[in-house]
Amino acid sequence: MTARDALHRAFSVGLDLLEISPNAEPPVVKILDYGKYKYEQQKKKNEAKKKQKVIEIKEIKVRPNIDENDYQVKLRAMKTFIEEGDKVKVTLRYRGREMAHQDIGVKVLERIRIDMDPSTKVEQMPRMENRQMIMVLSPR
Repeated sequence: MTARDALHRAFSVGLDLLEISPNAEPPVVKILDYGKYKYEQQKKKNEAKKKQKVIEIKEIKVRPNIDENDYQVKLRAMKTFIEEGDKVKVTLRYRGREMAHQDIGVKVLERIRIDMDPSTKVEQMPRMENRQMIMVLSPR
């Protein structure tokens, strides 16, 4: 049917003519209430937004000479963050003369990586930024 006939039919019923797929040959159109259509589209968009999970980055700060109990507490916190679906940024900060013994810090981060291995993957390998070493873990 011609565009003029389609428009005439739509307006005679009191509805709008909406172009569904303009690239088709001939273009596909529907006769419907445009306000209701926009409302339905907005509703679908909001519903999709509700269902998606926003991934946050949680940060855990450690020191090169961390005590065993403190290490276990931080490890438990990292595991809960990973189970919730969040990424974990492990920051190892050096102070004073600790910069001379960076190998100790590397061992701590390596230990964290090994302990967290079954449930995580390393998204960003440990790297130095000023006086701190940063590693990012994400859930598998």
